[in-house]
Amino acid sequence: MKEKFIVKPRTTRSVTMTIRIESETNDRLEELALKSNRSRNELINMSLRYAFENLEFIEETPDY
Repeated sequence: MKEKFIVKPRTTRSVTMTIRIESETNDRLEELALKSNRSRNELINMSLRYAFENLEFIEETPDY
């Protein structure tokens, strides 16, 4: 009996987006990607995850 080719639904989804970043930020990202042997995408995701986990949002209240 042949083994079955099993396909399961993907559990995580990603979204493709286009962003604009400053040239200096891009240079630093490229440098870190080369040094760490990680993709720019991976580093951006790590950075965003860290930022959201350590973010403190302060709502401004209107001055009446």
